[in-house]
Amino acid sequence: MRPFSCLAALALLGAGPALAQTAPAPAPAYVLPGTETFDLTAREGGQGYRIYVSKPTQPAPAGGFPVLYVLDANAFFPGFAGERRIEEFAKEAGGGVIVVGVGYPHDQVYDIPARTNDLTLPWTAKWPAGQPVVKTGGNEVFAHFLLDQLRPEIARRYPVDAKRQSLFGHSLGGLFALHMLYTRPDAFEAIIAASPSIWWSDKAILAEEKAFTDRLAAAKPAGPVSRLMLFVGEKDPMMIPADAEALNGRLAALGLSSRFEKLAGETHITVPYRAITPTFRFVTAKP
Repeated sequence: MRPFSCLAALALLGAGPALAQTAPAPAPAYVLPGTETFDLTAREGGQGYRIYVSKPTQPAPAGGFPVLYVLDANAFFPGFAGERRIEEFAKEAGGGVIVVGVGYPHDQVYDIPARTNDLTLPWTAKWPAGQPVVKTGGNEVFAHFLLDQLRPEIARRYPVDAKRQSLFGHSLGGLFALHMLYTRPDAFEAIIAASPSIWWSDKAILAEEKAFTDRLAAAKPAGPVSRLMLFVGEKDPMMIPADAEALNGRLAALGLSSRFEKLAGETHITVPYRAITPTFRFVTAKP
């Protein structure tokens, strides 16, 4: 063997172990600073939830921190937590809000069967052809979990202002937010319904709206009624902006605090993230 060939062979042999090295281990997953999670199982029905919390680092005010509850937290909590964190850095009002995300104990963006049941009235219309049948109509069970189990647990863990609690829901979550307004109008100081699915089950929610407005007409509410903010996307399915804008008109005519905003260029799925900053402005604006 020629000297050059011998040297080349030795060099390749020496490089062998390096060439055979395995890829480095994956880096640890990113954890958003200032956040905590814990799991909670509903006493009624046994559904498991993962609760995500983004809390201020600043001292709590005398009355405690306002709280914003965000539904579908697996999808939306990162955006709300990031906004809260940067607003705290900038010393803006949203930084002083505790964000509580209500999600499910896995890493998927949505839990379609669980959220469909948790957030809806019963489906009484003909089931859409080709769609998998899932359980519906669990919104009252979920409401009891939210108000009677989760809220006391949050108050036990963190200094909160019981009078400044807000709720954000998108799509079916927006439908649930309207259900809370109509059935428990004083449960939240502010409600934000983004692209609410008023169409659900042949607009069954309209019966709840009528019962709510009839009660208002019959007697002045004993306590405050939630302020309402409605968001839709310019490119939402056509019935969603029309339904939400008509609802805003009906409630405003009753003298209720209701606002409507159509977000230019946004589709049904992109509305929530565009709505984050105006949501913080809405919930931190004292009536």
